[in-house]
Amino acid sequence: MNKFLKSLLRTAVYMMDQYYEKVDRASDRVSDMVDRGREVIYRENHELRNILSFAAGVGVGIGAGVLLAPASGKEIRSSIKEKVRNIRGQAS
Repeated sequence: MNKFLKSLLRTAVYMMDQYYEKVDRASDRVSDMVDRGREVIYRENHELRNILSFAAGVGVGIGAGVLLAPASGKEIRSSIKEKVRNIRGQAS
């Protein structure tokens, strides 16, 4: 009877050990899936936001410049053309 109980206990310990290993593997797989899900959801990519912010800033700057300009539109355009020609001449 003593041998039978020892054998029964060994079998029970072996089965429990196998069960815990399976639980650990399943837990690791779930943890990996959660990590991959977090990467997809919380991806830290702000390139588009930065580009849109820059474009909005440029637009606001141009708008403020046109509204607050001390000269008329025709005078401003001719001034810009002169500056562009001067820059081209210096670059050549």
